[in-house]
Amino acid sequence: MTNQNINIDPFTLDIVKDSLTAIGDEMFYALARTSMSPIIYEVLDYASGLTDAKGNLLTQGNGVTGFIGLLTFMVKATLEKFNKEGDLKPGDIIIINDPYMGGGSHLSDVGLVMPIFYKGELVAFSANKAHWTEVGGKDPGSWTTDSTEIYQEGLQFPCVKLFEEGKVNQPLVDIIAANVRFPDLSLGDMWAQVAALRTGERRFIELCGKYGKDLVLASIDRLLEHGEQITRKELAKLPKGTFEAVDYIDDDGLGNGPLKVQVKVTITDDKFICDFTGSHPQVLGPVNTSYAALVSAVRTVFLAVTNPSQDVNDGIFRPLEIIAEKGSIFSCERPAAVSTYWKTMAYGTDLVWKALAPVVPHRLTAGHLLSVCAVIVAGMHQDTNEPFLIVEPSVGGWGAGQGKDGEAGQFCIGDGETFNVPVEVAETRYGIMVDEYSFRADGAGAGEYRGGSGVIRSYRAMTDNQMLTATFGRHKFLPWGFNGGKDGSRNEFEIIKANGEKDGPFGKCARYPLNKNDVVRLITATGGGYGDPLKRNPEKVAMDVKNEFITVEQAREDYGVIINPETFAVEGFTEERQRRE
Repeated sequence: MTNQNINIDPFTLDIVKDSLTAIGDEMFYALARTSMSPIIYEVLDYASGLTDAKGNLLTQGNGVTGFIGLLTFMVKATLEKFNKEGDLKPGDIIIINDPYMGGGSHLSDVGLVMPIFYKGELVAFSANKAHWTEVGGKDPGSWTTDSTEIYQEGLQFPCVKLFEEGKVNQPLVDIIAANVRFPDLSLGDMWAQVAALRTGERRFIELCGKYGKDLVLASIDRLLEHGEQITRKELAKLPKGTFEAVDYIDDDGLGNGPLKVQVKVTITDDKFICDFTGSHPQVLGPVNTSYAALVSAVRTVFLAVTNPSQDVNDGIFRPLEIIAEKGSIFSCERPAAVSTYWKTMAYGTDLVWKALAPVVPHRLTAGHLLSVCAVIVAGMHQDTNEPFLIVEPSVGGWGAGQGKDGEAGQFCIGDGETFNVPVEVAETRYGIMVDEYSFRADGAGAGEYRGGSGVIRSYRAMTDNQMLTATFGRHKFLPWGFNGGKDGSRNEFEIIKANGEKDGPFGKCARYPLNKNDVVRLITATGGGYGDPLKRNPEKVAMDVKNEFITVEQAREDYGVIINPETFAVEGFTEERQRRE
């Protein structure tokens, strides 16, 4: 009997669906609770989930939204390489981070794939992908802004077996330990990933044992079909036509730029096509992204436009088609440098977002900080005299939308459900003090609904000979407002030296030297505004002034509202606002 012919009642189907989700959640928590690096157990820079035997995604637990398509690519690369009967066996675990053959992102995001067998038959895969603090390469932290080829960026794992029939490939582990700067962290995270994979394997086998393999596999097929049906129903509600957007990436990290990128989004009754043809060719610096990462980026905004609450599986994405020229900045080829791939990947999301925001304003807001605003600080700890390494993203402002102000102090869309390392953890583990962590409150992104504020975070070096690498995109091209709203502000950072001298502001730097009491001020963007600022509710303007998000002068100039600076009462309106009303 084929899976299509098995009769499944809706209750059993729902139980299997919820069981798969629960397995994904358990895998997710197992990894966080056993990892060694704050970027995993605090920031949640990883993803885990299950696919079917063909590599179709069934369930995924995400910290990082940008990983929403990458598990599928990893599994399909595994199936392509180990394509003969008997190549894959119970207990095998494959390691992959090669961005051109399924790894998808950059070398720091290390993927593990485990085939799941039930009574000798391959029935599914357990997979996860996590950001290792170190994979070697020319710079601490393994990503930088000035690499020129992949070979400078760390160890490459080209879809090879880390475990074979349950036995670890010890020579490979020894190679990792010899080539990374913090082997305890990297190998500790590797073993955490292994534990999570085995958790998924065990639970999936239990599921097959409880309900029968044939029923579970048939349920999986139905769930994929159901995901597609729901998406097609939502697709039918969208406006039909072709919508375009153009934007510019600041530069490639080596001074080449700006880099033009563009998209043409075509929505039909049964297709959602995103064509990035005409975008800039791949560049020398490390902002190139792979096609797999582009797919993940577009999947994120596709979900936002169609059905944000839908449980994710590959059936949902069947109507989605993504086109990019090989050798372009959106579909780079070896040996292109990719260590800060997320900058261009984020533009893949944002271009589609920008093209569609005017036609689906109930689903999409104005532009946000967009950039991960990633930071590395390395040096010696003042108390232990041991080396430390900070690798983390930054929060900033989101754009306003129809009926709502933008969110303040949130991670960009590519980071998703991630977190900062808490101040207490940072000051304990790292050789820095946090002098300031506050809203930027610069008043940018004015509108009937205003953009959310960025933040200011200041790190004071506690020892000499520290090093800063940072990449803050949208440094030259601002988060966009729409429907009459004003643009937001830029991402930037500056260094205030111990003697009071200021250097910057910068959008990127590599290995900037820091000495004791030098302060790095990380300043992120305020999001774009939505609607005419002169239509903003005056009481909201007064409250913004009271809460110090805008000044009395900005209230008058941008919103046409005259505020008493002592009582914060509305005293009147400018002539321009009165004319508009």
